[in-house]
Amino acid sequence: MRQQLVLRVVVVLTLVLGVNYIAWRWLESVNWSAWWIAVPLVIAETYSLVDVALFGTTMWRARRRDDPPPPPRDLTVDVFVTTYNEPVELVMRTAEAARDIAYPHRTWVLDDGSRPELAAAARAAGVGYIERSEDWTDRPRHAKAGNLNNALFATEGEFLLILDADQIPEPEILDRVLGYFADPGVALVQTPQFFTNVTGADPLGSQAPLFYGPIQQGKDGWNAAFFCGSNAVLRRDALMQLGLVGYVRETERSVREALHASRRLLARAQRSAPDAEQAAVLHEVQQAAARALAALDAGEPLSDVTYGFQREVDAISAQVVARDVASIQDDLAAIAALPIARDDEIGAVVVDEPALARLADREWSPLGAIESVQALVRAVDVDRSSEAQAVMPVATLSVTEDMATAMRLHALGWRTVYHHESLAHGLAPEDLGTMMTQRLRWAQGTMQVMLKENPLGVRGLKVGQKLMYFATMWSYLSGFAALVYLAAPIIFLCFGVLPVTAWTVDFFARFIPFFLASQLLFLVAARGVKTWRGQQYALALFPVWIKAVWTAVANVWFGRPLGFAVTPKVRPDGSPSQWRLVWPQLLAMGLLVVAALIGIVRQSMGLAWWVGTAVNLVWVVYDLVVLSVVVQALRYRGFTGPEATPPASARRRGIA
Repeated sequence: MRQQLVLRVVVVLTLVLGVNYIAWRWLESVNWSAWWIAVPLVIAETYSLVDVALFGTTMWRARRRDDPPPPPRDLTVDVFVTTYNEPVELVMRTAEAARDIAYPHRTWVLDDGSRPELAAAARAAGVGYIERSEDWTDRPRHAKAGNLNNALFATEGEFLLILDADQIPEPEILDRVLGYFADPGVALVQTPQFFTNVTGADPLGSQAPLFYGPIQQGKDGWNAAFFCGSNAVLRRDALMQLGLVGYVRETERSVREALHASRRLLARAQRSAPDAEQAAVLHEVQQAAARALAALDAGEPLSDVTYGFQREVDAISAQVVARDVASIQDDLAAIAALPIARDDEIGAVVVDEPALARLADREWSPLGAIESVQALVRAVDVDRSSEAQAVMPVATLSVTEDMATAMRLHALGWRTVYHHESLAHGLAPEDLGTMMTQRLRWAQGTMQVMLKENPLGVRGLKVGQKLMYFATMWSYLSGFAALVYLAAPIIFLCFGVLPVTAWTVDFFARFIPFFLASQLLFLVAARGVKTWRGQQYALALFPVWIKAVWTAVANVWFGRPLGFAVTPKVRPDGSPSQWRLVWPQLLAMGLLVVAALIGIVRQSMGLAWWVGTAVNLVWVVYDLVVLSVVVQALRYRGFTGPEATPPASARRRGIA
């Protein structure tokens, strides 16, 4: 409690100093004559203040849990090992360790690659094997989410332990976490991911000790600790409820869209109807669609609304057909009554012309209305035949199915738990390209969720939960702020353009306290955990974050495919030159060095203000130190030492 009190004092202090600085920046120090860099800079600083505020909010209620009670021995558990194209030996190593978990369970390999050799190896090891059913042929596969959804309907355990193909579980993993589910409201227990093929320097920033520790504990305090895709246990009932609710909501959305679209089409068709009878039929169907929408708005059951609407349309169709049948009979009778005779002179059958003219003036049946009505009925069909399964418990709206699934569980009122103990050990990427592919996928998926289901607007989430999800999504916008932070000192040192009105005492008296307080906040929140590598990559991967945002926007708004890249679990052979992957960072470093030299020359010639030059040179040095992590990553040749093991503190209630 004493640590929490100190943390909250630092949070308040940081926010007060931050608001004071940013307010002054907007109101008194923006250099509007150079608005093209001054405005982006102050926006970037405002973004950073919001980021710090969200981090402080996260840590405000950080929760350290006591051990759960021992679980009863009669729970049924399925252990899922998900795989697509990982080496069979690697998958079986995980599967055999999962098979040997102490708590009674069944282990399944979920092979999305349908490999006969893996099926044979699983059978030989006494492990279950599941591949996609035929229902998935020529239908959307939804990557890992689809693999899990397929397996959910092929198994029946009350609880599910989900493991990636490389995550070797400890024998006691289920004994350590199943006790939390004595609370019937708990849907998920997430444990950390710890990687054994990482050196102490961790040049690729794989361990993420700040996230798998203080941040997840902070989210846990707000009941917002979320699913991370592996090393987690979920309650089947919670997932199935989520799937059923999702089915109903998706079906209702489809019905609403069909009804709205149909009303618009019917209105246009009514205006262009060739006769009053057909216009009346179309208007009647339009009114039926309006009544169906009103019933949905009133909260009536979807099945009742759609059934009632289809009954109305069927009744209208029957009336039209009845009228048309009678009309056709009249038409046939009129045709039969025509005075037809054979003219022997010309050798042909002739019809009395006045009688034929009268027949042409008749109003024929509105058969086109029947087709419109039938098309409308088909449009509101609730059968989701385009999907392999009508019910999809694991969310499929994003390539990061884990966060979206957890957010929907929270919106339904379920609780989640973060258990801070390393109970499975995996393999981190061993080269820069693989790491960047992994981070890009995480960022793209997170932005997909933000664009499709922004947590700030999700009904059912509490305010704290909304902020916790939004904080994670907000962090991936940092690439744009980083670009501004890199450009500002270059512009000043090369061209003398000031983004602020002056480097005065007013500036330093506000900025330095805020900067120091924010650094102190991270230090206190981390509680001794090393966070520097994470801070480096938050800036150094700015091209990845920018790419993630615009590709997610292109996918969600314009339908461009995003794809799903499985993170390789072994170092790829023959990979292209890694420096091409980070050329924007290397270019930025080169420009910073050149700008520093130009700034020094300009200062020596009396062309620049020495305070501004000094501040920006310090800024350049900081940026270079941060970006230097990509140089370390380029020089990294993969893990060659003994496997890392979490220290004793990590095995019980803490991870270093």
